[in-house]
Amino acid sequence: MSDVSISSRSAAGERSSPKQTGISSTLVLALGTFAVGTDAFVVAGFLPSMAGSLHTSSQAAGQSITVFAAAYAVLSPVLATLTARLPRRSLLVAALVVLGLANLGSALAPDLPVLIASRVLAAAGAAAYTPNAGAVSASLVRPEQRARALAVVVGGLTVATALGVPLGNLASHWLGWRTALSLVAALCLLVAVGLRLIMPALPGNARVPLRTRMAVLRRPAVLAILPLTVLGMGASYTAYAYSVPVLEAVHIPSGGILWMLFLYGLGAVIGNLAAGYATDRWGSVRVLTAGYVSMALALGLLAWIAAAHGSWQPAVGLLVLLWGASSWCQTPPQQHRLIDAAPQEAPLVVSLNSSGIYLGIGLGTVIGGATLSTGAATVYALGAVLAAVSLLFLRVTAHMSARGH
Repeated sequence: MSDVSISSRSAAGERSSPKQTGISSTLVLALGTFAVGTDAFVVAGFLPSMAGSLHTSSQAAGQSITVFAAAYAVLSPVLATLTARLPRRSLLVAALVVLGLANLGSALAPDLPVLIASRVLAAAGAAAYTPNAGAVSASLVRPEQRARALAVVVGGLTVATALGVPLGNLASHWLGWRTALSLVAALCLLVAVGLRLIMPALPGNARVPLRTRMAVLRRPAVLAILPLTVLGMGASYTAYAYSVPVLEAVHIPSGGILWMLFLYGLGAVIGNLAAGYATDRWGSVRVLTAGYVSMALALGLLAWIAAAHGSWQPAVGLLVLLWGASSWCQTPPQQHRLIDAAPQEAPLVVSLNSSGIYLGIGLGTVIGGATLSTGAATVYALGAVLAAVSLLFLRVTAHMSARGH
């Protein structure tokens, strides 16, 4: 996700890139990030039907999201080190092929263990693709076009949040979840072919040892910031990983869940864009404070509606929109804080922030899965509590992180 934003700095390492080809060349890279984002989040849209097919519970099937997130978080810095010297086109094509084959494996999985193994493989492909897509997009255009190129690539991920998950839910409803994952696999393989045909050859980069990459974690300011990413994403994903059953608990019919997922995605896009502007204008801490207050309020009210067994669909729609916006408003200000804390290691700390995002997704999925059997009200309430804890952590550590650099 957010790791693509490091590339405006890391692109300097690709001075030997070929002739600039224009921002339109990045569209195929954005299609790849759309496929990656859809793959990462689509399971939440059809979790109950997948669990039924595999003869397991929604809680157990939800651990496939946990495994994907944890594997991405761990593999991202490791693969960045191991693949640094590989030609960029070959690396991106191989990453998408791995992702496509992994999705085919998931679509054909006869049981939960095979599904889990295929999700680990998918995480490896995603972790190899996403950071490098941003770096390559920046190297394919003139310097004054780099910000727009990065916006196009990041746009693939935000569009996946807004459209990929609802479309996956729709495809699984009409065609089945296996077909939905097969379509994601086909998209990955199609983009791999497009990259091979369209993208020019680019050399690899200098290899940075993993120990050097991780040394930045010894900085007190960085250590004061990164845990907030894990807590904040955990707060959101406690309920979102199980969005179908928890939305049904607030009396959203099966046909209406698709629209609720669209509203969440719309909120995510709005929150991400607004947070970038607001961070520049009012500062990271104020934006994050507003985000966590909004998330705690949205999830807390959803918990109350679930417990009251009432039916307030318009209100639920507004709360889901606010939930999506508050979830995805975190990344720009967190990146800004990390870059301020370690400006010389900006690519590394923002990449670690991406690992923190996926660790948070894994944390939230574990918490949600462990408590889903007690009712959706509990799941929503725990998300609200985690959002409040995130706010407390922010206020306690804000001065520490500001002094740390």
